[in-house]
Amino acid sequence: MNSQPPGGRATDERWFALPADRVLALLESNERDGLSTVEVSARLARYGANVLAEARRRSAIAIGAAQLTDTMVLILIGAAIVAGMLGELREATAIIAIVVLDGILGFVQEYRAERAINALKAMSALSARVRRDGASASRPASELVPGDIVLLEAGNIVPADIRVLEAHRLTVEEAVLTGESQAVEKSTDTLDAPDIALGDQRNMTFKGTIVRNGRGAGVVVATGMRTELGRIAMLLGDEDTPQTPLQKRLGRFAKGLAVAVFGLCGVIFAAGLLRGEPARLMFMTALSLAVAAVPEALPAVVTVALALGARTMARRHALIRRLPAVETLGSVTYICADKTGTLTENRMRVEEVWTGDDPVESPRLFEAMALDNDATCGEDGELQGDPTETALHRAASEAGFVKEVLALRLPRIAELPFTASRARMTTLHRRDDEVVAYTKGAPEQVLPACRDRLSAGGLAPLDHAAVLAQAEQMAESGLRVLAIAMRRLDSIPDDVSTAETEQTFLGLVGSADPPRREAREAVALCQSAGIHVVMITGDHPATARAIAARVGIAAADGDVLTGTALRSLTDAELDARVREIRVYARVAPEDKIRIVKALQRVGEYVAMTGDGVNDAPALRLADIGVAMGRGGTDVAREAAHMILLDDDFSSIVNAVGEGRRVYDNIRRFVRYSLSTNAGEIWTLFLAPFVGLPLPLLPIQILWMNLVTDGLPGIALAAEPAERDTMRRPPRPPGESIFARGLWQHAVWVGLLMAALALGTQAWTIHVGDSHWQSMTFTVLTFSQLAHVLAIRSERQSLFQQGLLTNKPLFGALLLTGSMQMAALYLPVLNPVFHTVPLSAGELLVCVLASSVIFGAVEFEKFLIRRGVLYR
Repeated sequence: MNSQPPGGRATDERWFALPADRVLALLESNERDGLSTVEVSARLARYGANVLAEARRRSAIAIGAAQLTDTMVLILIGAAIVAGMLGELREATAIIAIVVLDGILGFVQEYRAERAINALKAMSALSARVRRDGASASRPASELVPGDIVLLEAGNIVPADIRVLEAHRLTVEEAVLTGESQAVEKSTDTLDAPDIALGDQRNMTFKGTIVRNGRGAGVVVATGMRTELGRIAMLLGDEDTPQTPLQKRLGRFAKGLAVAVFGLCGVIFAAGLLRGEPARLMFMTALSLAVAAVPEALPAVVTVALALGARTMARRHALIRRLPAVETLGSVTYICADKTGTLTENRMRVEEVWTGDDPVESPRLFEAMALDNDATCGEDGELQGDPTETALHRAASEAGFVKEVLALRLPRIAELPFTASRARMTTLHRRDDEVVAYTKGAPEQVLPACRDRLSAGGLAPLDHAAVLAQAEQMAESGLRVLAIAMRRLDSIPDDVSTAETEQTFLGLVGSADPPRREAREAVALCQSAGIHVVMITGDHPATARAIAARVGIAAADGDVLTGTALRSLTDAELDARVREIRVYARVAPEDKIRIVKALQRVGEYVAMTGDGVNDAPALRLADIGVAMGRGGTDVAREAAHMILLDDDFSSIVNAVGEGRRVYDNIRRFVRYSLSTNAGEIWTLFLAPFVGLPLPLLPIQILWMNLVTDGLPGIALAAEPAERDTMRRPPRPPGESIFARGLWQHAVWVGLLMAALALGTQAWTIHVGDSHWQSMTFTVLTFSQLAHVLAIRSERQSLFQQGLLTNKPLFGALLLTGSMQMAALYLPVLNPVFHTVPLSAGELLVCVLASSVIFGAVEFEKFLIRRGVLYR
């Protein structure tokens, strides 16, 4: 095998496949004495400190400048300049304030990746016990180098990637890297296989994992960024955060709007000149219209809608770390859910107890579960120890067999500890004048030593084949199966191992990390909303399949794609299959990223849930990363866009509904803004062609833009969700914001508003009414208020919704209407806006003309409900 100098890895990074003496030779180290201080200094200089590298950083100036390159932001800056040229300082100030607020929010969000790296660094051990110069001592973990001999014991955070050289009941919890809740028993055995998943590398321990039981020693094979934890840090640093669906849609909308608005304003300016209107008046009118046509309230509406959505989600235990993530949830088509801690409880529990074909109540079985057990109860009442043993302890206690009480009557006097090679554990206990031995372990190891079994009539012959078949059946259902047996002895034998012969079989116990009670319902709700749920886990395929079946993600006989099989697929092959695969097992962090990327390549919006360090890169890359707030690591939380405060998968469903509501409200504002702005543009554009004078003055255009686009538009962000929000499929990923009839609505409503305004203007001029301009001004303003009432729903009638279901909008309408009346009837404002007070009859004409818009939009919604329009 090719090798590199000390501190480098074997070229294929297969330390687990090398004998211990070969590893030591490659690393030029000595198990007994360790490295010399001189050699450590040399290697530290060569390979660097055992720390994770800082994330790449951009300067504050670069981050700030990036906030000003968005198309909509550039349009708003241009609109502010124009408003200033027109003397509308308030308008200009409001636009600039919106731009600044939006920029500050974006600037703050840029630091998320750096916090993720810092959280990763915090997982590293602060110190480690090492052998150097023939003596052991505690040293800062940052000073470890490849070749160092590290001593491990319960409670240690593993300080580097280590090849195990000694193992005495050494178990390590690796859930943060592999996703497996079961602590892994470590050994020194060489593993000879071409590709072994991280969770199966029993002779390796990895930086950031936790020693739960036992003790051991090993040689450091990788430090810093060369460790598995370091690889995850590099994955976090290498991936750029994708644009959200909302950002993509608004970007396309802004570019199209810019072209359309300035093109039409140019036409209006030219048409006015051809009619002989004063050049300055037409220039100011065109500029005013350009300012009015740009929906400068859009960023504010988006911010308010997202903030309200985030507040609602927080009340439902979903904390949003990035505001755009609120809307992104409404676009999600796939949820890639980590099994451990997300769909399951991340706590082993006894799921099944089997005592034979003629089941008997066996106090001895529960007594064995309690006593043949090293789990202990901590001062806080929490069980500590191996997850399987804590599950047995808990089940025995619930059956009335409390270990701490039993141990007083049946004290442990000897034991045969569990090892990977023996795959069983035996404890001997004094009971009055006899000794009882209890054994638990893998069925294939325990059953050969059993000669009979307990039955209703006492002892009965044991059908080994039947018991093994039952054990296999339980294992296929995702349970970790242990066989439990006992033997009664007169005294402690000279050879304690004889206690593991001629035993009586007590039963099989199957334990598992069970699904959360709410998971199945949550998965069903996702599926009813058109969202596909995919399980991605580092656990065993059989366990993954069983859990997926229990929560409704896949059939009991459904296909499971392993990480090894996944890595054999090309990107094209994966793309062809990725939409159909529902369960992935034994995956590595890179595999999760490939899955997310493949789904994104085929046009899906992906949410990734998880709680471990191994989930962090995929959480960051996904369109929305969802981390667990209770059981999750800091790394996962910092990499995610959203945190579930209650670790409840069903909270994601609530968040999806809220995300859809937010996007619906943003679409409502775009529908409203485009339609009303179109009404103003068509009015000014068509007037010359029908022989009418300029209908509106620049100040009147800007006033309408201020009072109608402002408060009513922002109040649309508070619109409650429609009843069918979670019964419809997700929006197609490539869908334009103008889809489903929005642009058609804007065109015909804008034309109708213009027709009503120009009709009022023509009629009043015809009858000799000198108030024609004030009436045209009022008809357009009231038409826009009537329109905002009608478009609160794309399908449902206002009479079904109720007028007061959106109280902020109702208040905004009252205030805006009052402001328009003030512009007409307050003498101090008449010269400012070039208005005159209208008579009661003239005002009634304006109101009736404006109400046509409300009736027309309600009729449009009636046709939509009947399936006639926009199907």
